[in-house]
Amino acid sequence: MDFLAGFSAVQIAVAVAATLGAAFIRGLTGFGFGILLVPILALALTPVDAVLAINIMAGLLALVDIRMILRDAEKSALLIGGLVVVGTPFGLALLDATPTGLARFLIAMIALSAFVAVLLPRRGAEQPGTATTAAVGLSAGVLTGFAAMPGPPVVPYYVGRDIPRTVAKASMIGIFGVAAAAGVASGTALGVLEWNVVLLGLALFPLVLLGNWIGSLAFGKVSDRLWRTFVGVVLAAAAIAALVKLI
Repeated sequence: MDFLAGFSAVQIAVAVAATLGAAFIRGLTGFGFGILLVPILALALTPVDAVLAINIMAGLLALVDIRMILRDAEKSALLIGGLVVVGTPFGLALLDATPTGLARFLIAMIALSAFVAVLLPRRGAEQPGTATTAAVGLSAGVLTGFAAMPGPPVVPYYVGRDIPRTVAKASMIGIFGVAAAAGVASGTALGVLEWNVVLLGLALFPLVLLGNWIGSLAFGKVSDRLWRTFVGVVLAAAAIAALVKLI
C-alpha cells in the first residue's frame, strides 16, 4: 500500500469512517454521498483531492445501480445529466483557483443551501419547464466540479415534487453517476488528478458498497413521509457538521 504513503493515519481514519457513513445515507436516500462526505473529507485532504476521490467512488457506485436507473428514472434526468457534463469543468477550474480555506467555507455553504431548498413547499408531480430543468443541470455541473455536490439543485427538483420516491431516487442516482464521471474526466483533463487519489478512491470503494447495501435495505422498510423527513435531517446534519468544523 505504498500509495497510502501520501496520507497520514488520521486522514485515512477520517476517510474510512466518513465514507462508510455517507454510503449508508446514499443507499437510504439516493443522495447525500458528496454532500455529507466532501465537507468532512476536505478537512483531512485538500478540497481538490477530496472532490476527485469522491467522484471516483460515486461513479463506480452508479454503475452498480444501472438497472434501477434505466428502469425507474424520469426522462428529465437525461437533460440534467447532459448539462452537468457541460458545467463540471468550469466548477473544477474554479475550485483549483480558490484558496483552500475559502473553498472549505463555500463547500459548507453549499451543503447548507441544500437543506434550505428542501424545506420549500412541496410542489405537484408535473415536471418543471425546460428552462428550470436546464438551470438545474448547469448549476449541478458547476457544483460537481467545485464541491462534488450536484445535490443542492437536484435534490429539491425531485424530492420537492409529489412523485414516487423510487422515481426520485433513481433519477438522482443516475444524474450523480454522470456528474461523478464528468468530475473525474475534468480532473484528468486539467491535470489535477493524482494517482494516489485514484488509488485511495478505489481502496475505499468496498466500504462504499457495504454502506450503500445496508442503506438500500433500510430504504424498502420506511414510509414515504419518513423518508422525506430523513432527507431533510441528513441535509441539516451535513450543513451543521461542516459549519461547526470550520468554526
